[in-house]
Amino acid sequence: MTKIKCFYISLLFLGIGIQQSYSQTYKFRTSGVSVLEKNENGKWGKWSDLSLVNILVSLDTDKNRLVVYCQNIQLYQIVVYQPESESENDLVYSFTCKDNDGIDCTVSIITRKKQQNRKQLYITYGDHVIVYNIFSM
Repeated sequence: MTKIKCFYISLLFLGIGIQQSYSQTYKFRTSGVSVLEKNENGKWGKWSDLSLVNILVSLDTDKNRLVVYCQNIQLYQIVVYQPESESENDLVYSFTCKDNDGIDCTVSIITRKKQQNRKQLYITYGDHVIVYNIFSM
């Protein structure tokens, strides 16, 4: 009886260990941020000047969230993992999210293939877009 208990306990710990190894956390640093907003007529304006920023960004697929650790922490709960898309120029990973206030948005991590694989994080709302230049840590 004791050997069977030990076997099941070993299986339990092995299962927990394997489950932990599948969770992924990706960490990025930002180097710049820019914002694009719609005007009163509902038309997109121009991108703001790029501001240099050094902010930590964490994508945790185990907890289904992306966090931007700026002065006001931005938490995006991932609701849907959209299919990866790839073109000659870009590789795009997108997520349908809800922000801290429960507002829907789309978060995309884009790798610009023809720009030395430069990465950008886009946070897209109906009336504005925030883009961060990011690099992996």
